[in-house]
Amino acid sequence: MGKQYRTLGGTVFDIFNYTFLGVFALVTVIPFLYVIAGSFASDAELTQRAFFLIPSTFSMAGYQYIFSSDTLFQSLGVSVFITVSGTLVNLFFTVTMAYPLAKRSLMGRSTVLNLIVFSMLFGGGMIPTYLVIKSLGMLDSFWALTLPGAISAFNLIVIKNFFEQLPPGLEESARIDGCTEIGVLWRIVLPLSKPVLATFALFYAVGHWNSFFQALLYINDPEKWPMQVMLRQIVMLSQSSIGDSGMLDPNFVQPPEQTIKMAVIVIATLPILCVYPFLQKHFAKGVLIGSIK
Repeated sequence: MGKQYRTLGGTVFDIFNYTFLGVFALVTVIPFLYVIAGSFASDAELTQRAFFLIPSTFSMAGYQYIFSSDTLFQSLGVSVFITVSGTLVNLFFTVTMAYPLAKRSLMGRSTVLNLIVFSMLFGGGMIPTYLVIKSLGMLDSFWALTLPGAISAFNLIVIKNFFEQLPPGLEESARIDGCTEIGVLWRIVLPLSKPVLATFALFYAVGHWNSFFQALLYINDPEKWPMQVMLRQIVMLSQSSIGDSGMLDPNFVQPPEQTIKMAVIVIATLPILCVYPFLQKHFAKGVLIGSIK
């Protein structure tokens, strides 16, 4: 093969492109690095230095204050349970509804799709939703955090579009071999849908992990609080004496309020950051393939 020569315009564009993307990456990463550094800093350093990436005085006071709560690990287990079980519920209902809607021969398909789009534009509101959950007896239960949002209309439409793009000959061959509709879905469609399923599993998991307001509305038992609510209580206790002071060690010296906030951000964000690299290769592919139409 002959040697390829690049034009001056192409070289200038590459330099500008790499420079712009590098600066953009730094702008997005540096604030999080500052939060991590601030969570390990002391009160004096946070007061004296407006910005730093490496603390001069290493301190674990913020994390010691947070983990001095015996209920934090329990709330962490609650968050993991809600995230895993809620994501499975979301994927089950979304897939089982998207698959039949991908069939153009389904009776009433247009009406159902119009109702789904309608639900994206209009909602019942907070108070009617609360009354419905209360009437169903789901208050103070984990069902209140998983079932009300079991299906996302946007995710449903994207997954339906993905199913529509699968070659119909594969399903027909499976039916000739004796597969039922459930068999076709389980043996043919789902194995071919790993990118889009992994993508929306991440979307659903992040939503459940960050779920905060729903737990405040529907969960009154502190033993069932997810980690986000528990971290909120810890921040409130660090700001004032209002709240249940018995959840923390009374002999512990209170660290600076800003350090606690930064440590809370790190603890709440780190688990999702650890999960994302395993799904990254499916992330862009799943969104683009499912949203072509």
